[in-house]
Amino acid sequence: MSATFLWQILVVGVGGFLGSAARFLLSGFVHRLLPSTFPYGTLVVNLAGCLAIGYLSGLVQVRSLFGPSQRLFLLIGFLGGFTTFSTFAYETLALAQASGFFKAALNVGAHVTLGLTAAWLGYVSAQNL
Repeated sequence: MSATFLWQILVVGVGGFLGSAARFLLSGFVHRLLPSTFPYGTLVVNLAGCLAIGYLSGLVQVRSLFGPSQRLFLLIGFLGGFTTFSTFAYETLALAQASGFFKAALNVGAHVTLGLTAAWLGYVSAQNL
């Protein structure tokens, strides 16, 4: 492995660590603020992550504000650790812009349907051990 690749892994890993810690803190704060059986903490984290990735990717695209290491740290590391839902939202938006509504809708449908099916299969498999 090259030193550049190891650096990229480190940058993404540190960003992911900080993003995961931020998700834990924010989600816990919201849960304490709004105790409920509804997962408000996760909703707030996902919406915040979507807003952040949209804003930051807009800055990258329009203003070329961040270099490659900063993009790895913020977009893949931090926001990837904070919520992968933000990546899903951004990629769906990019699909809609590049390929139209059908591919974007297909992406949403596949993630929701296949994701829930995979979670159910994993759960059922674990219950039948």
